[in-house]
Parts: sequence; structure tokens; C-alpha cells
Amino acid sequence: MNVKMLSRIIGLTVLLTAAFMAVPLLLALVDGEPNNVAAYGVTMGLMAVFGLALFLFSRNGDRTFYAQEGFAATGLSWVVMSLFGALPFCIGGEIPHYIDALFEIISGFTTTGASILSDVEALSRCNIYWRSFSHWLGGMGMLVFLLAVVPEARKSAGSGMYLMRAESPGPSVGKLTPHLRQTAMILYGMYFLLTLLCVGFLLLGGMPVFDSFCIAFGTAGTGGFSIRNSGMADYSAYLQSVVTIFMFLFGVNFSLYFLLLIRQFKSVFKNEELRLYAGIAAGSILLITVNITGMYGSVREALHHAAFQVSSIMTTTGYASVDFEQWPAFSKAVLFALMFVGACAGSTAGGLKVSRVLLLLKSIRRTVRKALHPRRVQSVRMDGHVIDEETSNNVNAYLAVYCVILLLSFVVISVDGYSIGTNISAVAACFNNVGPGFELVGATGNYGHYSDFSKLVLSADMLLGRLEIFPLLVLFSPDTWSRKR
Repeated sequence: MNVKMLSRIIGLTVLLTAAFMAVPLLLALVDGEPNNVAAYGVTMGLMAVFGLALFLFSRNGDRTFYAQEGFAATGLSWVVMSLFGALPFCIGGEIPHYIDALFEIISGFTTTGASILSDVEALSRCNIYWRSFSHWLGGMGMLVFLLAVVPEARKSAGSGMYLMRAESPGPSVGKLTPHLRQTAMILYGMYFLLTLLCVGFLLLGGMPVFDSFCIAFGTAGTGGFSIRNSGMADYSAYLQSVVTIFMFLFGVNFSLYFLLLIRQFKSVFKNEELRLYAGIAAGSILLITVNITGMYGSVREALHHAAFQVSSIMTTTGYASVDFEQWPAFSKAVLFALMFVGACAGSTAGGLKVSRVLLLLKSIRRTVRKALHPRRVQSVRMDGHVIDEETSNNVNAYLAVYCVILLLSFVVISVDGYSIGTNISAVAACFNNVGPGFELVGATGNYGHYSDFSKLVLSADMLLGRLEIFPLLVLFSPDTWSRKR
């Protein structure tokens, strides 16, 4: 384990996170809130000292690292930036209990959108901004941003790939260009431009500037922190439609946007994951529209809300245009299933990812065919390429660990005594980074009633879900900290 390089990455991540706190600090100054000015000032000072200490410690160290350092740096960086990121809420007094503040910021960074707050509108603008912006930071990934902006990333492209693989969602990660830093810059460039485009369309619909940026941050990161107690219900049908479209767009693999830019249109439209993603979304919208039409004045209104909620839940954003807890059981069952499917690999969404679901279905088909024709050579193909056995095994291992964590978390938080529906949807919503579940944690509910211990369990689920389990699990393996490669 290259401890100095590990320290360098964590130190840079902390310093970068502190720099992003300058905007909420400025908002607190403009709004004349001395408590929040002190909260962000003290937090930034602590982070600067901690980050610089780690950076200086690693100054003369070896700059190369491998899978061990990549996974450990990713897991530890997310934990450390969450521990610091919660401090402004706590020091400023708006979320005085640290466990609650930690739950809130982990929910933000992991783009989950689950909240312990019953009155979001009671927060100051600076804290509303920090909650929302944490979605944007966590959406594409802080370490991917680090690779894009730090000049030395050009010199350690091979090593940096371990960071990108550890932080980026999906069963496999590839470079868009031969240079890793250029790949990271392209990804963040597209992410930034799509976010600005979303802001522009929201402003055209008459949404206030502050609201537009906060909603766009939540949409881009597929996070879904509400800035109003009624969620998206207070906004016009036009604004809800804009968010519906952009939630779907941010659920698409960003590498496909790059292919569009270089005019490889056939590769995009032949992409199996994209086609299945669009097919599942369209089918779910149709089923829910038919099921809820009787609850609304017209088919058009039912279609509008069905499209919004399917896009929101499937992309694991978690915004709500209506209280879907009041929908029929069938519609809620469809939404619950979509929590697990998620959107595309390489997007900002959570969940299992459509690519894993597709690989699983193809593996099942291969197993059935092999049973019928044992002598025939069977292979799993995706987009015309044969999927190697290692990738298939990794997907199977991921699904196995995923199910174990889901079950254990459900059993553990059940100690609090809430209903099975509340607990299983809470775990599913946190682990898949969706946010709202059903019953007490539904669209109009929150997680504030859970005990501190359960909040920590659900916070761990959010981190495990966003980092796709292994970057955190490896921290507890002795092999991670050994000198052997």
C-alpha cells in the first residue's frame, strides 16, 4: 500500500471540497447570517489544515498506485469528505444533531435525496444550496473531477484509471480517449453543459434563478433533494416536464453522448442498454398511466405524472410531482421494481444498472440453452462483443453481495419497530440511491423518525450503493493494506 499517494489523493479531495464551500459561504454573507458564515468558515479552515497536512506529508512520495490504492482512496475520500461536509449544518445549528447532519450530507453526495428534515423551507439559502450542490459533486464523482482538473493526472493516467474504475458506476469502465485526463475533462464538460441546458429551460419556464440551479443540480446528479416541502408539486406542468426529460437524459451512459459528438449515430441507436432502458421506461409509463387514469381528470394528466415518476424513480432521482403513496398497489409495485433496475451504467444514476440486468438476463438464457444443448458452445454477447467470463463472474458476485447487504440492512433497521413496507422500501431507496420509499419514508415522509443507529446503517447503505459496494468493503480486507500486489 502506497500510503503517501493515498494521503495525497484524500488531501486533494478534501481541499477541493473545501473550495466548493466558498459559494454557500458567500450566500451566508450576502444574507447576513453570522452563524452560517462562522459554520462554513470554520469548516473550510479545518478542511484546509487537514488537506494540506496530508498533501505535504505526501510531497516527496511515489506517485504511482494500483488497484489497492485506487479502491482505498475512493472509499476513504468519500467517507472523509462526508464527515467534513456535514459540519456546516451542525455548527450553524440548523441540523444540530451530528448524526442527522451526516445522514443528510451523505444522502447529498451519494445522490440519494433521502432526508431527515420535515421542513426543508426552514433552512437558510446557503444550506439549501450546499445540500443541492452536493448532488452535483457526487453525480459524476469528486475523484473524476480531480482527474480532470489536476495537471499531474496527465502523468499518471495508468494509475488514475484505478480511481475512475472504483468511483464510476457500472460493470466496466473504459476511456473515451487514449488520455485519461482528457476523458475526465470530456465527461465533466458534457455534464456541465447538460446542467446549464437544464438551468436554461427551467429559467424559460419562469422558475426563480436560485430554484433553477438547485433543481438542476438535483436533476443532473439524479439526487432529488427537494427545496420545497411540497417537492415538485408547486411548479408548473412545463417545469415538471423539463425535469422529466432531463432526468431521463442524465440516466443515459455519458459515453453515448460522446459518440453523438463524434457522429457515430449508429453505435448509439444500436446500443442494447439504451434500447432496454428506453423500453423499460416506456412500458412502465404506459402501465402506470392505465392504472392511475381514474385518479386524474384526463389521460394526459395521468400520463404526465406517470412519466415524471417513472423517470424520477428509474433514474434514482427521487423528485415527486404528486404523492405517489396514494397510487394503486400495482403502480407502486412498478415503481418499487424500477428502484432496483436503475438507469444506464456510466450515468449519474444508482440502482443495479440496466447493463447488469441485461447481462443477467442473457446469462440466464445461456444457462437454459446450455441445459438443452450441453455440447453447443454458448457465449454471452452485448453490442456484438463477447462478454468475457471474468465480467460475468463479477456481475454475479456483485448481485450476491448486493442481496446479502440488502437483507442484512432490512433486518437490522427492523429493530426500530416500523412496518415491513417502511423498512424494506427505506433500505431499497437508500441502497439504490433513490431517496423516497413508501409509507413513512414516502414522497411526503422523511427518515427523521429512525434511531441514530439505523440512520448510520442507512448512511452506510447509501455509500455502498453509490460506490457499488467494493471500494468500501475492501477497506476491511487485510490484503488491501499489505505490501503485496
